Amino acid sequence: MLVLLDIDGTLLKTHGAGLAAMQATAEELHPGRTFSFDGISISGRLDSLIWRDLMASGGVDHARTDHGAFRARYGVHLGRVLDAAGRSQPLAGALALVERLAATEGIALGLLTGNYEHTGRLKVERAGFDLSAFEFNAWADDGDHRRDLPPKAMGRHAATRGPIEPADVIIVGDTPLDIDCARANGCHVVAVATGAHPREELAGHTPDLLLDDLRDTDSIALWMTSRKRPLADPAR
Repeated sequence: MLVLLDIDGTLLKTHGAGLAAMQATAEELHPGRTFSFDGISISGRLDSLIWRDLMASGGVDHARTDHGAFRARYGVHLGRVLDAAGRSQPLAGALALVERLAATEGIALGLLTGNYEHTGRLKVERAGFDLSAFEFNAWADDGDHRRDLPPKAMGRHAATRGPIEPADVIIVGDTPLDIDCARANGCHVVAVATGAHPREELAGHTPDLLLDDLRDTDSIALWMTSRKRPLADPAR
């Protein structure tokens, strides 16, 4: 099986470090402009889409500015903010669950996130996770919408370990968009109410498993391994 985990609100929290770093980057690159996240949807969205909305808030046409420069400087500012305040912290049970799944035969792990790759890795590393545990990842750089991301991670799995069916993929996240991208791609989905969306809201999107947090490592791992379909008998 392939288990794909969201970062912010699922594995860790940065207590607003990402937004602070994005705003600082926008103000550095566009001096004299005023940028604001008021009215901008953040939860579960790709950084590339949030960037477009942030540019619009300051009256900047995103098509006429350098996204690559923003990405690069955002990484610098995010590292500074995280280092200054120690603001990337694992959520309850997340470290233990990743360690348990990484040690479970037949399970591969990946990150499926709206973060850019370089900043997503920075958050995960600063929170104390072993980045080598996550082999098959999908980032904001890999698509225009979150629904584009599961096929990217599955394709990376196929390139080294062989094809994997959507029914053998579990997506773990804290937002309705995580549930939506799993459903759109035929994957299982675990929703965890550790982010901005309460349990009642997530329940309305009917995930396969709904959790308050990731602390019950044994039960979660057992549920995941029970999703594994038996291999077909080649003699039949």
